[in-house]
Amino acid sequence: MIVEYETKRFFKKFLKGFLISGLLFVALVGYGVYWAFFDMNRLPKGEYLTEETSPNGKYTLKAYVTNGGATTSYSVRGELVFNQKGNKTKNVYWNYRENTAKIFWKDNNTVVINGHTLDVPNDKFDFRNQ
Repeated sequence: MIVEYETKRFFKKFLKGFLISGLLFVALVGYGVYWAFFDMNRLPKGEYLTEETSPNGKYTLKAYVTNGGATTSYSVRGELVFNQKGNKTKNVYWNYRENTAKIFWKDNNTVVINGHTLDVPNDKFDFRNQ
C-alpha cells in the first residue's frame, strides 16, 4: 500500500515537472521565433530616403530603403524620431516591395506613409503581421 502511494506521488511530481518543462520550452521557442522573424528592432538599417517632421516638431519620420539582395525585393523602413526626448528612435513602418516613401502628416500625431495611416507613437505597420 505504501509503495503504491509513493509510486503515485512520484508519478504526479514527474508529470508536473514534465509539463512545466514542456511549457517553458514552448514559450522559449515561441519567443525565439518572434525575436528572429518579427521583432521590428532587428530590421536592417537601409539607405536614407527622406524625412518629414510633424507640424508641432515633436516627431520626425525618417524613411530608409533596404535591398534584400538578388532573391528579395526592396523594402521601406520608417523610423520615428522623438525630437524632444534626446532623439530616441522607434521603428514604426516596414513594408515589402516598396522603394520609395511618400510621407505626410495629417496632424501632430497622425502620419501617412505610402497610404498607411499611423497614430504615433503607438501604431505600427509591419507587412509580416497583415
